[in-house]
Amino acid sequence: MQNETRPDQRADDVDPAVLDAVESAMIRIRRRQSRRSLARPVVMGLDEPVDLNTLAVVDAVDEGAGEGGRDVTVGFVADRLAIDPSRASRIVAEAVRSGFVRRVASQEDGRRSCLELTDLGREAVSAAHRTRQGFYSLVLGDWDPEERRDFARLLTKFVHSLDDAGRR
Repeated sequence: MQNETRPDQRADDVDPAVLDAVESAMIRIRRRQSRRSLARPVVMGLDEPVDLNTLAVVDAVDEGAGEGGRDVTVGFVADRLAIDPSRASRIVAEAVRSGFVRRVASQEDGRRSCLELTDLGREAVSAAHRTRQGFYSLVLGDWDPEERRDFARLLTKFVHSLDDAGRR
């Protein structure tokens, strides 16, 4: 029998003070993300206006394209954005209408529709990377280089653990 954990269970070997600190930090991050404080400067810096949901689709399509030969579909976008497929379909349709994303036939199955970025979509991705990385550079500016590397390594490890926990 497989050992299953519930979200409300605590591992016995994790210090409760650590769990409290992580929980508090994650709540603050979630609040900040829900305000879309990093997305707004990105969309304001583009020649073409872009809806924040469209920017989320563009980010997801870009992420999927980087996963080597994988078909990026509406289902993939729904999974990455943690939204239901019907909502994903609506916001993908808007991203297509606004010219950031285009539908193409799958190379695996011509009946299936896949998504790829247009030139405008790639411009939005570049603007997003520049804006976010500029912001992170400012935030991490007074950290020493070793702290930055440790933070990047540990944050990446944490995100992978989140992904793994979501698959259980």
